[in-house]
Amino acid sequence: MNIGLKRVVVTGLGAVTPLGKTVPEYWEGLVNGVSGADFVKQFDVTKFKTKFACELKDFNPEDYFDRKEARKLDRFSQIALVAADEAVKSARLTEEGIDHDRVGVIWGSGIGGMITFIEEMKNYNSGDGTPRFNPFFIPKLILDIAGGHISMKYGFRGPNFSCVSACASSTNAIIDALNYIRLGKADAFVCGGSEAVVTEAGIGGFNAMKALSERNDDPQTASRPFDLNRDGFVLGEGAGAIVLEEYEHAKRRGANIIAEVAGGGLSADAYHLTAPHPEGLGAFNVMKNALADAGLKPEDIDYINVHGTSTPLGDISEVTAIQRVFGEHAYNLNISSTKSMTGHLLGAAGAIEAIAGIMATVHDIIPPTINHFTDDPSFDPRLNFTFGTAQKRVVKAALSNTFGFGGHNASVIFKKPSD
Repeated sequence: MNIGLKRVVVTGLGAVTPLGKTVPEYWEGLVNGVSGADFVKQFDVTKFKTKFACELKDFNPEDYFDRKEARKLDRFSQIALVAADEAVKSARLTEEGIDHDRVGVIWGSGIGGMITFIEEMKNYNSGDGTPRFNPFFIPKLILDIAGGHISMKYGFRGPNFSCVSACASSTNAIIDALNYIRLGKADAFVCGGSEAVVTEAGIGGFNAMKALSERNDDPQTASRPFDLNRDGFVLGEGAGAIVLEEYEHAKRRGANIIAEVAGGGLSADAYHLTAPHPEGLGAFNVMKNALADAGLKPEDIDYINVHGTSTPLGDISEVTAIQRVFGEHAYNLNISSTKSMTGHLLGAAGAIEAIAGIMATVHDIIPPTINHFTDDPSFDPRLNFTFGTAQKRVVKAALSNTFGFGGHNASVIFKKPSD
């Protein structure tokens, strides 16, 4: 337990997801078991093995930015700014009296400005070889630019950097923000992540790895975590933003304290480029580390929002680790994979799934794992995967897992706030 470190709470949330462009819309979609998957609208998928994804619905940048400003921003930065704005406003983080020198931004993304890169290469290859590039090409592309734009918009001059650990990126960002505040290095952070890679290269690249579902006959049921016939994940896009704040700072200014960040853990599989450790060693270590950091026992956790991508090996590895960490208490847990609804948002997955865990502690509702049709005998039938529909239960503490290519693992725990 971290005796002497400052307490950290959540005072603002923002989300742009395939289920909705605000936190209330997103949460409503989760609780109602809505699938965000559909055939891709952003480019012609005729020749692709996978023809569907969890895209944002009716997202028009000009609803949020003027045309000139929107053209200077890659889609991953646009949605980062939209999610951050909701979080900052809900936290009242720009009100008078807040020291902007002590408010930072830590943002995560697995890939960054892929859309910009593809567009610029298409333009170059369609010409005569003369290098004619947009002067905003590099500033739109680089992964740290989303966090830079957030800080510039609000004048937040505290620590500002980006985390890159594939699908664990935005959970890493949350944990880094937690630790900076704990150590007294800042009063508050806007943290989270964004990803926008529903592109020819994104789908084509993951298809080449055989990572994506190819269930083109029924996209809405393609993401099937823990189902016997799961065949890969569904690519998603979106952003999640969380305002973390030092507890006493939040109390002094009368902020709405949504949840408390109990702790976080990190680990590496040190095993394979893309496959999880077959015995779930990295997942075991990261959950164990998160519990130790939070000063909690396994039986203190009520809900795990699992990484649960709907891949044949990944789901088994994670559940193996959960049973090893939690022992008999594993049968008292609610487990669910919200990726069954949102798809896999890669570097933004940790942020939106952390929000799902936070909202579960607020509302005492577990969002479901949808699209379960056939039991997989690999999984203990006594485990509660929250299949089909949301379940009500008191959620005092929720754990969120995210695991990335390269063996990067991050877990964060949120709990109900207390005086």
